[in-house]
Amino acid sequence: MTTTERTSERTTERRPRRAFDRDKALEIALTEFWRHGYETTSVAMLTKAMGINPPSLYAAFGDKRQLFSEAVQLYSRTHGSQGARALDEPTARGAVEALLRFAAADYADPSHPPGCFVINGATNCTPAAEDVKAELRAVREATKRAIEEKIAADVATGQLPDTVDANALATFYAAVIQGMDTQACDGVDRATLERVADIAMAAWPDA
Repeated sequence: MTTTERTSERTTERRPRRAFDRDKALEIALTEFWRHGYETTSVAMLTKAMGINPPSLYAAFGDKRQLFSEAVQLYSRTHGSQGARALDEPTARGAVEALLRFAAADYADPSHPPGCFVINGATNCTPAAEDVKAELRAVREATKRAIEEKIAADVATGQLPDTVDANALATFYAAVIQGMDTQACDGVDRATLERVADIAMAAWPDA
């Protein structure tokens, strides 16, 4: 064995080997953040749930803050993508109703923590976690803007009256969705949330 080969072998031996499924660990981290919120979820809680030690977490994800951002991205690719698909409906009314139906089903789904991670992931944070709150707020605002744009487009084409305030109507339905989240966290079931969606859609302006 040459000197170069021996050096390479020693370097390989010193390099920490990742003995866990990173994708699975990220799913677990998402659940922990979803259930407890960013600041309440400690590194100790994360490593215990993920079945790894702190050095492995830092080697794989950087730190808790970076891990949280990856969890947000994972949520957007999974649960969040279902909500995003609702916005592909051809009309604003169809998009809003699809969002409400998705919220009723997903927020009360017993297979994961109740409610919406993007709404609950950074509640009651201290000023030190303002960037975390801002990250989730940006996701929520993007959804509200998308609803507003759908409404404005329908106003422009005459599918909604020109008296409709697109921003106010979008904010109203965003508030309904956030209220459904709170109700789900309080234990309200899907059937009740579906009725909330029914009543909210009854408020949709006539064409």
